[in-house]
Amino acid sequence: MSADFKFLMISAMYENGGNTTQRLLDGHPQLLVYPFESQLGTRLVVDGLSSVFPVKYRWPVFALDAGPKDDYQAIIDEEAKVRSRTPDVSKFRHVEFVMSDDERRDIYVKMVEEAGRSRANNVAAFFQATFEAWKNFQRTSEQSIYVGYSPIIAVDAARILDELAGAHVLSVMRNPWSAYAETKRRPVPLSLPHYMLGWTLHQQYSLRLAKAYPTRFHILRFEDLVVAPRKVLREMGRQIGYDDSEYLAAPSWNGIPLNEVYPWGTIRKATPEANRETALTLSDEERAQVGAYAALYLDALDYRHFL
Repeated sequence: MSADFKFLMISAMYENGGNTTQRLLDGHPQLLVYPFESQLGTRLVVDGLSSVFPVKYRWPVFALDAGPKDDYQAIIDEEAKVRSRTPDVSKFRHVEFVMSDDERRDIYVKMVEEAGRSRANNVAAFFQATFEAWKNFQRTSEQSIYVGYSPIIAVDAARILDELAGAHVLSVMRNPWSAYAETKRRPVPLSLPHYMLGWTLHQQYSLRLAKAYPTRFHILRFEDLVVAPRKVLREMGRQIGYDDSEYLAAPSWNGIPLNEVYPWGTIRKATPEANRETALTLSDEERAQVGAYAALYLDALDYRHFL
């Protein structure tokens, strides 16, 4: 199953534009774009990064003595499961999403039983079962590349690319001042040191892996994306394997245009002006602290003179 699985996984530190990128790719006639964050991680993910990043955003680890049904239940996938099972409490209750999680589970189990149980086959079956069970998904005859988005999963990108021969990873980066200012809008934001630890780790992994996998690990700056989304994503498509499309010009969900990306993320307007205005909401002291934490990456990502 996984040998023929074409896959694009988007990664981004929180509020770096991952949701925006995912929603810009949505509706493309060749892509099957996951409806929400594809939180593939399980609670068996335990390593040196487990205290920094939530395990739901990591590449999954499955129990050796488990079966396909156990594996499916272990995948956290909070946003889709909540929207399917308890829609009234989902932040996406305003969009029509017709999918039975029980049916998806049964399809998944059948696929894995036929293909054989492995992490690669489990992930492929998870995405394929989702789109088979999603009844009101806008289908085309050209769709062939599955697209997921899980924040910070670039830290596991080597595993993804080694295990899935047809996979690409796209790391979306954003200047650290706007990114931190954006995350401060959350009800319970991370502290500046905690946030910047995650931001710097994500960039470190991304820059290293872009050199290690030059044709399959891609870097996209949010600042370039918001200037000319269709142009930037069209050029990215030449490397990944999808064509140009008018859908790349504006965000959508299941092909339905969105006036703003929220609530898929805190970014409401993905424009150069809003990006800069967001950075300027920080105090002088906060801007200085963010710059100090990010100093090693500002030249590499061309952010030295952003402010």
